[in-house]
Amino acid sequence: MPRLFVALPLPERLRDQFAELAGGIPGARWVPPENYHLTLRFIGEIDGWQADEVDEALAGIRARPFPLTFSGLDIFEKAGRIHSLHVKAERGERLLHLQSKVETALQRAGLPPERRRFAPHVTLARTERAAPDKLISFVQAHNLFRPEPVTVEHFCLFSSRLGKEQAHYEAEVDYPLSSPAPAGAPLPPREAAPP
Repeated sequence: MPRLFVALPLPERLRDQFAELAGGIPGARWVPPENYHLTLRFIGEIDGWQADEVDEALAGIRARPFPLTFSGLDIFEKAGRIHSLHVKAERGERLLHLQSKVETALQRAGLPPERRRFAPHVTLARTERAAPDKLISFVQAHNLFRPEPVTVEHFCLFSSRLGKEQAHYEAEVDYPLSSPAPAGAPLPPREAAPP
């Protein structure tokens, strides 16, 4: 059974810019560019019937496209050990609004509330085996990293399947964000992500 999560996919030009940062930290396991994403909510393993309810709940979300800005690098640590390196996304009002709508929709579909505070980011590397001083230096050296903002026009329900080296992420369903429609205009139909 695949693990599911809701995330923002990233355009290729942004993935390319993130990929240029990879390297120079012995022991780091770099995330392949095709796996870059910004998680809105981790779901985990659920039964097929509940996945259908999650899909239905997410399809009901209405939000407008918005700009997404990234600024600098940072680390996550647990129990004093640095476990990952990431690019920070700014906590803009529209991003927080979309994430809140996703959270509410998933709770309505029967999922328990997310206990962790939403910290928008894109993971670049797993760093359990990397030297902390090298990581800190790397973050400081790239503190001014600030790619051009991108426009978020959709979000996806992704599946995650474990592979030998890395997990493989696949967009299962795409949920477009819609610009305000004139009064009485029908909303565009949503499409499944291409296989």
